[in-house]
Amino acid sequence: MIPSLGFDEWLMLFLGAAGIGLSKSGFPGISMFHVVVYAAIFGTKESTGLLLPMLVLGDCIAICVFGRKANWLQVRRLLPPTLAGVVIGWLIMDRMDPENFKRLVGIVILSLIGLQCTRAQKPQWFDQIPNRRWFAVLLGLLAGVTTMLANAAGPVVALYLISVKLPKWELIGTSAWLFLVLNVCKLPLSYELGLITQQTLLIGLLLAAGIPAGLYLGRWLVERISQKWFNIILLSFTAFAAIRMICLI
Repeated sequence: MIPSLGFDEWLMLFLGAAGIGLSKSGFPGISMFHVVVYAAIFGTKESTGLLLPMLVLGDCIAICVFGRKANWLQVRRLLPPTLAGVVIGWLIMDRMDPENFKRLVGIVILSLIGLQCTRAQKPQWFDQIPNRRWFAVLLGLLAGVTTMLANAAGPVVALYLISVKLPKWELIGTSAWLFLVLNVCKLPLSYELGLITQQTLLIGLLLAAGIPAGLYLGRWLVERISQKWFNIILLSFTAFAAIRMICLI
């Protein structure tokens, strides 16, 4: 059964669906927009089940558009700890307040952004850190727990991929494959928690058209942005997402 919502609420939900597509095209910080919109209308926990099948659809479209550019070394490096983080997030989902966890993740992301900006000015100080195995494990675990609790791991993954200096198209393709695997693995876990229902699937189907619209808009933008400005914009969006997590505004 479709909930009774006003026109303005349906409009915001559609724009949120377009935001999913835009985030899949290389601007993951924008993912906070649809997270906030859907949480405001359906509730923080309930909205994760509604968003997850829509995110899988966005991942599938992103694979078709960007998947051939993936860096498989980084996929293999980041995927195991991220999957472990998903399991941890599932185990603690009923025991941990997602809002407090998002604040903690936001603080960690801002700290890592500061490290990345310092590294850009003084590369000799931290040049080897992103290539260390522990760095991939740490950010992978953080991304996995974050994506399970709040569908908001995009900024964490983007920060890691920028740190290892992936070109923009490889970054987008790598993210697409990584999140497709993660989100598909999350489907049975979210269903077991009762977050995915016939109603959430129906609502997602009604809003699905916004996803490819946002993704192709994002591709159009990425084609017209240099690598330098792509990294600057990506870090800016990531910082904004982190501040949003901390302040919860």
